[in-house]
Amino acid sequence: MSSPVPPGRATIADVARRAGVSIATVSRVINQTAPVAEDTACRVRAAIAELYYIPHAAAKGLASRKTHTLGLLVPLITTDFFAPTLRGVEAGAREAGYDLLIYSSRRGVRPTEGFYLPLGEHNTDGLVVFLNSLNDAEITRLHQRRFPMLLLHLAPPDSLNIPYVTFENTVGAREIVDHLIEAHNCRRIAFLRGPAFAHDSHWREMGYRESLEAHGIPFDLALVGFGGYDSEHARVQVRKWLADGLEIDAIFAGDDEAASGSISAIRHAGRRVPEDIAVVGFDDVNLARHLTPLLTTVHAPIEEAGYEAVRQLVRLISGEEPDPIVQLPTSLAIRRSCGCAEPEDF
Repeated sequence: MSSPVPPGRATIADVARRAGVSIATVSRVINQTAPVAEDTACRVRAAIAELYYIPHAAAKGLASRKTHTLGLLVPLITTDFFAPTLRGVEAGAREAGYDLLIYSSRRGVRPTEGFYLPLGEHNTDGLVVFLNSLNDAEITRLHQRRFPMLLLHLAPPDSLNIPYVTFENTVGAREIVDHLIEAHNCRRIAFLRGPAFAHDSHWREMGYRESLEAHGIPFDLALVGFGGYDSEHARVQVRKWLADGLEIDAIFAGDDEAASGSISAIRHAGRRVPEDIAVVGFDDVNLARHLTPLLTTVHAPIEEAGYEAVRQLVRLISGEEPDPIVQLPTSLAIRRSCGCAEPEDF
């Protein structure tokens, strides 16, 4: 007759007593660290089922040196960009058989005396590091310790050999500015830069400049301002441009959040979008489909980027060679804010 089920949560010692084996044998069965006779393993698995025993994840990690968990470091989650990113990361982790831990910080983590990174070698097998969630010093430290990392929308510091995933920012930006020039004859096109730490803002500006040059339009620094990938920053900048009397016939806002602020500022000044000033964005987040007018933007595969980041990270963890750089293709999402007909009118 088997011993009674102990009250409370069962322990590995309870399982060992029920199966009539040592704790070490139970551990070997759970972690598959050494061969165990099949009849003994069956008794252990039966005891685990009878006692509803759940192995402690940390203990399993210590035994196998694997946590079967991935970490995602992101800055403060405040925009529509993060929901599809998280969906993609979670889908990739689930498909690969990993749990997912997420840590969100307001700014890049800075190692100081007594600094403790909540996610890292102690509780994950690898990290997906989103733009501005970890500073260069800590990225370098983890890389030097050979800890698996994948950077998302962030190029590695100091030419470190760390793989990263991003969009074809330059191509997408060039194509949307080409559209403003070729389809709507815009010549005075303003550009709103993103934050200084955002590598993708640099490449989007390069696409903007390439398009101007290809069409023989001189680059005018007066038409470049700070939008910060933020509706309020963009609103302030565009209101200043209009108050100063700057001649503008279109705004490439850098991203959809800044495009939203740009539209608000134009309306506040008594002007119309797109009749007086066209506005276009980048990313094609959910917001773009709910602005009035509907926002013409660059569609970026945000969810796919999160999924691909995990796929490449798992390859790295498994000892395979990941792709050093993955640039996912973009496409134009033509709507009303550039001056084209509404989709239902096509």
